[in-house]
Amino acid sequence: MPDIRFECRGVRADPYAAFPTLAFRLGITGPGTGAVHAVALRCQIRFEPQRRRYAPGEAELLGDLFGEPSRWGETLRPFQFANVPVLVPRYTGATEVDVPVLCSYDLDVAAGKYLASLEDGEIPLLMLFSGTVFARSGEGFTVMPVPWDREARCGLPVAVWRELMDRHFPGCGWLRLRRHTLQALQRYKSGHALATWDEVVEALLKEAR
Repeated sequence: MPDIRFECRGVRADPYAAFPTLAFRLGITGPGTGAVHAVALRCQIRFEPQRRRYAPGEAELLGDLFGEPSRWGETLRPFQFANVPVLVPRYTGATEVDVPVLCSYDLDVAAGKYLASLEDGEIPLLMLFSGTVFARSGEGFTVMPVPWDREARCGLPVAVWRELMDRHFPGCGWLRLRRHTLQALQRYKSGHALATWDEVVEALLKEAR
């Protein structure tokens, strides 16, 4: 039976999702020209940070993740973004489906930290596929695995990522703090009659300077 092939044909911010979600448009060709009843697909998506250049401002923010730029020859390595199951419905010959990827804005997570540090351009991604194909074969029915070497590369525009985050968290970011740190900040906020958390952080930064 001929091979099944995959191609990423674009990525967009899902405007209707309740949670921040990227939709990767996946083109699937084969196997063969007959009817495929379904594909139980698994898609692992990895960042490939070594495949792009970084502006000085980006490099400064990425220091917490990859260290000093002088070490990037050793530290810039692929790392996982998402692992998504997708059930591809019946098709003949070729089809397209969306691969939905739920995204976190948590800056303590490596993926969130990496994405939030970038200013523009594209983010190189590698999509790795596995799963099971259920297809018609002659007068019967065939079950075959997706070959282990099926993959596709794509670029996620930083502008799409920022559009997604601005849609759900307009002009904001998130930090996770320990409970006793939050309580200390609350006491500082009340003691200095500050109205917002932005004012608290700005006051602390001013004192530190």
